[in-house]
Amino acid sequence: MAEHEEILERMRASIVAADETEAMAAAEAALAAGIEPLTALEEGFAGAIRAQGEAFSNLDIFLPELVLSAKAMQAGVSVLEPALKAKGIDAARSGVVVIGTVEGDLHDIGKNIVVAMLRSAGYEVHDLGTDVPIPNFISVAEQTKADIIGLSALLSTTMLRQKDLIELLNLKKIREDFFVIVGGAPVTEAWMNEIGADGYGLDAHMAIEVLDSRTK
Repeated sequence: MAEHEEILERMRASIVAADETEAMAAAEAALAAGIEPLTALEEGFAGAIRAQGEAFSNLDIFLPELVLSAKAMQAGVSVLEPALKAKGIDAARSGVVVIGTVEGDLHDIGKNIVVAMLRSAGYEVHDLGTDVPIPNFISVAEQTKADIIGLSALLSTTMLRQKDLIELLNLKKIREDFFVIVGGAPVTEAWMNEIGADGYGLDAHMAIEVLDSRTK
């Protein structure tokens, strides 16, 4: 139907424009018009945010634009979620991620890129920011029923906190509950193996590949 396509295009445009208010209004219009919530999610929002992610990768847009588009999608999806859940559909089918820069480290540019790319790939992301104490990662992961914990560290001294998280998970006997991915300038695959993490992301693209492959 022409009306449905117009609404889906409105949804897509709201993501490109990074307009949270319009994204929510378009999502409401989609439901009111009888568009299936999954169709609205996939054809309205998801395709547009993936295109924004590709545009960022191609240097056609900058990080702030991608971040704002991801926030607009979050706002729009929040309107769709009740209808999706009523049909037994999880809007965050890729996974739920708790991510942050570890305690003692205030660097966040790399983390912010990963967050935006994760959201564009369909993950539900809880960004804790910077200087995050290790117990906070675990408590939020438990509260949000996350299956992934991501830890960023840009200093050789603070990357030791990544090891602390693994040890605390083991101590609490919940290590197997979470896929732990680590990243940051001094972090290497060898370090990942040494501390017993599950994945390592050299950059945002590698992080997405690692997390996507965990379920295949």
